[in-house]
Amino acid sequence: QVQLVESGGGLVQAGGSLRLSCAASRSISSANNMGWYRQAPGKQRELVADITSDGSTNYADSVKGRFTISRDNSRITVYLQMNSLKPEDTAVYYCRFTRRTLVRYDYWGQGTQVTVSS
Repeated sequence: QVQLVESGGGLVQAGGSLRLSCAASRSISSANNMGWYRQAPGKQRELVADITSDGSTNYADSVKGRFTISRDNSRITVYLQMNSLKPEDTAVYYCRFTRRTLVRYDYWGQGTQVTVSS
């Protein structure tokens, strides 16, 4: 069973930065897509950013210019650098790895809390 292990969440003041990491617990076939989602209380889970195997990235409008997603395929890890954090970024952040060819999978992390105080 593969687990995605997240780290880097916490409490930060508005304007501060955090870096989230998400790593697979064991070796897996390369993911087509690695992404970060978030869910705030009373709201639906939403895509924050994702990155394909060739490095193409996609961001939610609300985080463009502030967040940067990256991946390290050799370590089977995805990162989310979050700068200029705002109170509205407060949520539980989840990572997700998907692969759609040959060995297919769709793994989610357990979530890490990010709280931004005003």
